[in-house]
Amino acid sequence: MSRVNDVGGQTGFGALEIEADEPPFHADWEARVFALNSVLVRNGVYRLDEFRDAVERMDPQDYLATSYYERWLKAIETLLAERRVLCDG
Repeated sequence: MSRVNDVGGQTGFGALEIEADEPPFHADWEARVFALNSVLVRNGVYRLDEFRDAVERMDPQDYLATSYYERWLKAIETLLAERRVLCDG
């Protein structure tokens, strides 16, 4: 099944802008989302492949309208909500 993130071989997305000396994070919250995901994976709350799948399951409109780390945050929220349902049910 093809998902919105699967753009291999497609064109029309515009030029890729590469910043000189680009920092790994453009805002503090991005670093926090990265750290949060690392801790959750390391502690076995979910696996990295589950995280990737949660990013790829995003609604196509939401996926295209959000930044890289916004997608990460949405995936974390999705997985934690799913885990809560599993734990509560």
